Amino acid sequence: MDPVTAKLMSAAGAAEAKVYVDDVFSTYLHAGENSSSTINNGIDLSGEGGLVWVKTRNSTYSHFLFDTERGTTKTIGTNLYNAEFTESKGVTAFNSNGFNIGGSGGDIGFNASGYNYCYWTFRKAPGFFDVVTWTGNGVNGRQISHSLGSVPGTIFVKRTSGISNWEVWHRSIANDEYLQLNSTNPVATGGPWNNTAPTSTHFTVSSDSDVNASSETYVAYLFAHDEQSFGTGGNESIIKCGSYAPSSNPEGATTVNLGFEPQWVLIKNITTSSQYVSWMMFDNMRGVVTGGNEEALAANTNDNEGNGVVLQSRNSIDFTSTGFIVDPANSQFLPMNSAGDTYIYMAIRRPHKPPSAGTEVFAVDNNDTGYSANTPSFISNFAVDLLIRRNQVNNSDSAEFGTRLINRIQNIVYTDSSFDAGTSVFPYNNGVYNLNNVRATDYVWMFKRASGFLDVVAYAGNSTSGRTESHNLGVVPEMMLIKARDGTRAWRVYDANTGANGSLRLNSDAAKDSNSTYWSTPTADNIILGTDNDTNSSSYNYIAYLFATLPGISKIGTFSGTGNDINVDCGFTAGVRFLLIKRTDSSGDWYLYDSLRGIVGGNDPYLRLNSTGAEVTNTDYIDPLNAGFTVTSSAPAAINTNGGTYIFLAIA
Repeated sequence: MDPVTAKLMSAAGAAEAKVYVDDVFSTYLHAGENSSSTINNGIDLSGEGGLVWVKTRNSTYSHFLFDTERGTTKTIGTNLYNAEFTESKGVTAFNSNGFNIGGSGGDIGFNASGYNYCYWTFRKAPGFFDVVTWTGNGVNGRQISHSLGSVPGTIFVKRTSGISNWEVWHRSIANDEYLQLNSTNPVATGGPWNNTAPTSTHFTVSSDSDVNASSETYVAYLFAHDEQSFGTGGNESIIKCGSYAPSSNPEGATTVNLGFEPQWVLIKNITTSSQYVSWMMFDNMRGVVTGGNEEALAANTNDNEGNGVVLQSRNSIDFTSTGFIVDPANSQFLPMNSAGDTYIYMAIRRPHKPPSAGTEVFAVDNNDTGYSANTPSFISNFAVDLLIRRNQVNNSDSAEFGTRLINRIQNIVYTDSSFDAGTSVFPYNNGVYNLNNVRATDYVWMFKRASGFLDVVAYAGNSTSGRTESHNLGVVPEMMLIKARDGTRAWRVYDANTGANGSLRLNSDAAKDSNSTYWSTPTADNIILGTDNDTNSSSYNYIAYLFATLPGISKIGTFSGTGNDINVDCGFTAGVRFLLIKRTDSSGDWYLYDSLRGIVGGNDPYLRLNSTGAEVTNTDYIDPLNAGFTVTSSAPAAINTNGGTYIFLAIA
């Protein structure tokens, strides 16, 4: 068996070597440090090989690419014609969990103080990505071998020994056609590929000097298409290369169905030649905001985010649970949806690796460390998708939700306000906020989207009963929190233990009501909505947080009060780190406990999410239990009274 086939078989489902998109791709945000930095993104570059693509976000410096085939410090730029050059302050080492960048007196293009950076990392893996180098021989029909293990969906080629264009092949164009990554030009007819389609083992080049001049050196980056060999079942695709052709006139939104939610998308108009048809780059770490402005970059320019007419921040694309939507409403200078034109894209799936520990998907931290421009105020050690923030827990204030998907925050207590724009909420891979202060009484509870644990869905209401909205939780949601993000509506909470014939309100202590128009019982693929204004009115846009029980990590459950000590078994081994409890058959607050403020055998401080009141101390209503938690006999009726019914969300 050849090595490529062996790797494909391993990636396609062998229990000892499942491969997820998390293992082969990363978008990493970094504040420059002016000294050597180690970027730990979990990608094995030293053992497997791959590519690091660097762009300064807040300066007009070029894109720079480093790969393991050419070696450290050797770089080329996607917006440049230049030959390869040496940059000693670029990528200086490829590691088993990332790479090193820069050195003393970091260059502005790589790691300088006061500048923000994005590093996209592509690991070599059959069915995803490969890097190939060769020396040209000037012969038409030259075959270049690769180890992608499947027919490429996209190929980038750059001459490294001299000035040249970046030649691009994409599966949506003909074999005698090409594009140029460093140009806005539309598709052209010519001979870089010798009019020959690539195969699963090689691609073909002509004698064109941009791809195969005698004695010149070249590099190629190959991206797969829809190779369904990833994920837990070894049957999931993590990358797709396709095209779309808007036909609406006047133009309306165009929906592209990938079969997965993307985290990174590259789009190019291949029909029109204009300064406005750049190779547009979007990712969910820098910000693809549902219903809001995107932080766009272009592979063919050195523009920073939001700079110039090409890259002005606009609401131009939304990521959905099954693909993406391009909307021309605000895209005068980002024409990604012009009727009659054809667009190509490359899209990479959102991270979806199942967590093995609660620390991978939940963290709580307070703002108790010194201020630094390079680190978040609240540390999670993972990319945060959802946060709950509470300032000065010892004083009156309102808790609020923040969501990466919409880059907005919203008070929980108040129903008369919309989600507000966040400021520097999600600029890091390992935490949230960057506050120019230290205040240990400020707390943030941070959550990561993960299969079986949490998903977040943004949708527009349509007032239609039975309306379905797909999700990527992977299982049936057991708890759903839904809020209109642009209207004065209540927070509605669905809980599987109490059923779909009513709701609780996160902003209220009220018992479950009996209104059956909020929703129907959700499925493993969809939430099913009714017509109530709080969940599905055509006048509002909404955000939904979906939680489920993931053995050993999270538990959605219920218990009946007895007035005595109650041991609640969550299936954990070291107790709970986060606990939310609500009485459902009568009034009762939403009690929030966490292990940082204290879940101990004595007094345990708690907050009430539906109240602006300060945390309550010197009470002993819960105790630690390795399997979960204990509700004590001293707890009030809102947590433990004989015959009372309670629901909870617990995280290990």
